[in-house]
Amino acid sequence: MEQTRHHYGLFTTVTMIIGICIGSGIFFKSDNILKATGGSVPLGVLVFVLGATSIIFGGLCISELASRTDRPGGIITYVEEFASEKLACGMGWFQIFVYFPTIAAVVSWVVGIYICLLFGWEGSLENQMLIGFLFYTLTFVMNSLSARLGGGFQNFSTISKMIPLAIIAVCGLFFGNPAKGFQSISPSTLGGAAWLSAIGPIAYSFDGWSISTSIAPEIRDSKKNLPRALIIAPIIILITYVAYFIGVSSLLDPQKIIELQDAHVYIVAQNLFGGFGAQIILIFVILAVMGTANGIVLGYIRLPYSMAIRGQGMFPFAEKLSKQDDKNGMPVNSAIFCYAITTFWAAIHFITVKFGLLPNSDVSEISIVMSYIFYIILYYKVFTLYRAGEIKSAYRGVAVPVLATLGSLFILSGGLQSKLFFLYAAFCILVVLLALFYYRKHHADMSVGTK
Repeated sequence: MEQTRHHYGLFTTVTMIIGICIGSGIFFKSDNILKATGGSVPLGVLVFVLGATSIIFGGLCISELASRTDRPGGIITYVEEFASEKLACGMGWFQIFVYFPTIAAVVSWVVGIYICLLFGWEGSLENQMLIGFLFYTLTFVMNSLSARLGGGFQNFSTISKMIPLAIIAVCGLFFGNPAKGFQSISPSTLGGAAWLSAIGPIAYSFDGWSISTSIAPEIRDSKKNLPRALIIAPIIILITYVAYFIGVSSLLDPQKIIELQDAHVYIVAQNLFGGFGAQIILIFVILAVMGTANGIVLGYIRLPYSMAIRGQGMFPFAEKLSKQDDKNGMPVNSAIFCYAITTFWAAIHFITVKFGLLPNSDVSEISIVMSYIFYIILYYKVFTLYRAGEIKSAYRGVAVPVLATLGSLFILSGGLQSKLFFLYAAFCILVVLLALFYYRKHHADMSVGTK
């Protein structure tokens, strides 16, 4: 068996995590965060810090598992190897049918929002969704036909996404009025539960950190470098996000940002640099959002294929989905399957926005929140490694899993603020239960067939 090449050092690992996490969320979720906190910038910063803390300890937990296996596959592999194959089947179905397609549909819609702004087109939901549909269709085609083309665009967009963040953050801190949104936090605001709804958008903004664990087998001295990277990267991301959040709130009144919603980025840039400068900034924002959508699709189209090669017992249509195209070596059938599911969720997202079924939220936020339930299972497995004597340090084996679990529960508490949370959560659980039923039935049939 060919040995895995360890060609990523600490610096590259850190930049890859930053590139995965920093995407579209911060651009179109800042208004949601301010709305949830009643326009309070300090409270928004506080929730950012709490969200980052949960991710730091979560990353440390996951890295304990990542350093103990050379198998690729990230979270699904860790669930399969340290929990159970049946549970891995459930998580795989959740990611294929809910997690990835909802995020792909929502981020593609955001591409439509900013393209309408850039060209001055009518920003109707229908126009935004149509542009989003055309974009993710192109993205699926591009990534299905050429891995190099999709990867190249991803690298380019990673650099592009930092430019508007840095410009707005610096201009806001030096030329804006940082005291504008720094009114005191009233006890009634903290005492109520409304501000907890800011957790959903913040979880969205930080989402993607766990994907970085899939490169663990390729990191030099991963037992040391991956934990370091999973501390350093979230801190850099937190600083970037907080600087942008304060910067944009310094340049535009928080209540105005809430009123303008996703268009606030363009207005801020227009106030700073005029019409032409605003368009340049907006182009970089669009590239950043496109890069996020491309990265999601890039990983998503391989997921049904990854499940299918594990056998018919993990996923239906395994024989067809496990095939790769002879010319480019890409899992085209898997990509088509993912495209169909994404289109379904794009339609659901259209309905929820059209009729205001998820105010100050969207279909992707709850699926992100629900994914933390699987993370809690893995955090517990780290604790069991400590009890078995495989982890010697009480800090790594007890304190870190406990803090990571508390962080996940904090994220889950934010999801509870959505009025449709329980309905949506029930659907997510139903998908997992169907996967477990499928797994059990198929393996029972196999058992009967071998007798």
